[in-house]
Amino acid sequence: MSMLMKNKKEILRKLNIERLNPMQEEAQLAIQNCKEVVLLSPTGTGKTLAFLLPIIADLSPSSEEVQCIILVPSRELAIQIEQVTREMGSGYKTNAVYGGRSVFKDKMDLKHRPAILIGTPGRVADHLRRERFPTSAVRTLVLDEFDKSLEIGFEEEMEEIINALPQVEKKVLTSATHEVTIPRFVGLLDPVYVDYLKDKIAQLQVKSIISPEKDKLKTLVAALCHLGNSPAIIFCNFKDSIKRISDFLTENHIEHGCFFGGMEQQDRERALIKFRNGTHQLLVATDLAARGIDVPTIKFIIHYHLPHRVQEFTHRNGRTARMQQEGTAYILQWEEERLPDFIPNLDVEILQEAPIPEASVWQTLFISGGRKDKISKGDIVGFCCKQGQLDPKALGMIELKQDCAFVAVHRSKVKQLIQRLDNTRLKKRKVRVNLI
Repeated sequence: MSMLMKNKKEILRKLNIERLNPMQEEAQLAIQNCKEVVLLSPTGTGKTLAFLLPIIADLSPSSEEVQCIILVPSRELAIQIEQVTREMGSGYKTNAVYGGRSVFKDKMDLKHRPAILIGTPGRVADHLRRERFPTSAVRTLVLDEFDKSLEIGFEEEMEEIINALPQVEKKVLTSATHEVTIPRFVGLLDPVYVDYLKDKIAQLQVKSIISPEKDKLKTLVAALCHLGNSPAIIFCNFKDSIKRISDFLTENHIEHGCFFGGMEQQDRERALIKFRNGTHQLLVATDLAARGIDVPTIKFIIHYHLPHRVQEFTHRNGRTARMQQEGTAYILQWEEERLPDFIPNLDVEILQEAPIPEASVWQTLFISGGRKDKISKGDIVGFCCKQGQLDPKALGMIELKQDCAFVAVHRSKVKQLIQRLDNTRLKKRKVRVNLI
């Protein structure tokens, strides 16, 4: 246990976290000591770290096989957990596999087995069918956001995976909602529940914005001007609507990103990166962005369309007012539109005329070198500030990936920085630097 405490302190130091929150402490204790744990906690409270800490502490350094499988409903969540695991610097190999990623890359990663394999149920089930790695050493199974995986149709694959893992000794299920039944095939006998949903003290307000016209685009722009420059998500029900809204925002010189299931994986990842680092303050998205993705503190969300079910309404609203901070969810409502029963009577926000929000001061640069080239965030800071002669104040968030990096830079410095750095050496690698 003392070794675990020592490792935990070191990991938290690497993540710049002073201490775990009460949910994380209780979850860690439960996962250490119990074979079946169901962790229920709102979006944004740190469930990933809560289950990773005890799981990593329990891995065997002498094993060269996959020891833990983490199943997730979306590619973004797989990538996010992989990133957190690597930032923890545990020394254990971790890989994420998911639909849309090259199968050749998966095969290469699985050739030298990761201790932790993260993946969507469809892709993991496919690798198991093709016997791309043995299952005899898999002792831990995590079903992260398991209700979402069930909801989007992964039930058969999840059952197939669980049946293919006879040696599993520990099962951890996580969710941000109560409204779900755990299927029998999961095989839970006597689970311990760590339930923090009832304790959410988030300061969430829900208000209505009335549109005099059935077509709500003009009212949306007026609302964005009124609400000002803060990170926000505009939720829609259809990807066709996202294109229409995006075109209208572009016409009105309002910068934004888009995020929905039909996009190429690279475009989805880059939309989130630019939202996280402040290049875009607005994200126009489907319910794919309602949970399971890593986004910054959001001051408000706008329901351009209302979801059909209360669960999705709750998850969307959970993107703001996270971790006991304040936030507001606005419903953009045509004046003759009747709201569903799950929404109570709302206060109406009166819009004040205001100018178009100013564009962000940040832009995002792509650098064609990453972790596999032994490049660190510190190397990138030196590359930009010493070699590129950039004032450190003009350097924003850095996201380091396996084979590349993304850097937020003050827009007034972008052109000259590219001229100084493109086609030069970062450590031993010649890299391309360009604007995305």
